[in-house]
Amino acid sequence: MSTVTPTVPAATEAEPPRTGTAAHDPADRVFRIGARGAGAVVLVTMTLVGVFLAVRAAQALGEAGGSFVTTPAWEPDSRRFGIAAVLPGTVLIGLTAIGFAVPLALGTALYITEYAPRRLRRTLVSLVDLMAAVPSVVYGLWGFFFLQPHVTGLARWISTYFGWIPILAVNGADPDDPLSPATVYTSSTFIAGIVVALMVTPIACSVMREGFAQAPPGEREGAFALGASQWGVIRTVVLPFGKGGIIGGTMLGLGRALGETIAVVMIISPVFVFQPHLLENGANSVSALIALRYGAASPFGMSALMAAGLSLFLMTLVVNFIASSVVARSRSGTGAEA
Repeated sequence: MSTVTPTVPAATEAEPPRTGTAAHDPADRVFRIGARGAGAVVLVTMTLVGVFLAVRAAQALGEAGGSFVTTPAWEPDSRRFGIAAVLPGTVLIGLTAIGFAVPLALGTALYITEYAPRRLRRTLVSLVDLMAAVPSVVYGLWGFFFLQPHVTGLARWISTYFGWIPILAVNGADPDDPLSPATVYTSSTFIAGIVVALMVTPIACSVMREGFAQAPPGEREGAFALGASQWGVIRTVVLPFGKGGIIGGTMLGLGRALGETIAVVMIISPVFVFQPHLLENGANSVSALIALRYGAASPFGMSALMAAGLSLFLMTLVVNFIASSVVARSRSGTGAEA
């Protein structure tokens, strides 16, 4: 009986790797150069701003030294000045704004991506994004003439029932006196924070919406196939995959809130002391200090204001860098957990 020996095909010579032609395309080369140039312009501009502030602030910082961040007074002509009184106010206004903006942005982003009818999503996205185009002075006017008279009652109620919390107490207010003046509740950190919250909500919502949209369709369909409800899918799929977007949107919103100026100046009643009570009249911030003292500043006082601006620039820069890194991790998928 004859045996048939299978024939083994001769080994073919390995083909050399193909070289793409896209890298040699003139249009692709122009786009790559343009993108790199735009990024370089942004970095150079930001560096020049920091260098400008540092040079202009050198005289004041050389005079004050480390006491610039510990002195709670602003008398630059007397060589006694610092940001210890306004820096905490800046942080309080920013945190108050984020406290209102994050739930609003989170709920809006979830509704647009998960609940809104498809034909309405584009309209809702446009409406939310249009909020970012409203000038700051318009928000300030709205907050001063409309919000402030209507929110003092809420501030009084919070102070009456939660005044045992130190940060919510109001000095000079008598909760048992219905005729107690409402002026102690006006021009407060609370009101300024609400106004700023509406200004930072669009950017936070945009980042969160982008994070939620990255949830894999297969994960969603698998959860629905296992009998999960709409909220179950959001809780087990959408929120874990969008965690980086939530954190990044919050940090980006905080960076915007820390530097807000015009709306804050129009709302608050500036006091150059550390005022830790959110509901009480009187607040201050670094940006408001610069805006209010810029016109009457002496040459040395201008250098001191530049030093205050440099501190605000560095603080917002750190916050935005942290937010950008979190958002970048979320986009790459390394920050998501199923």
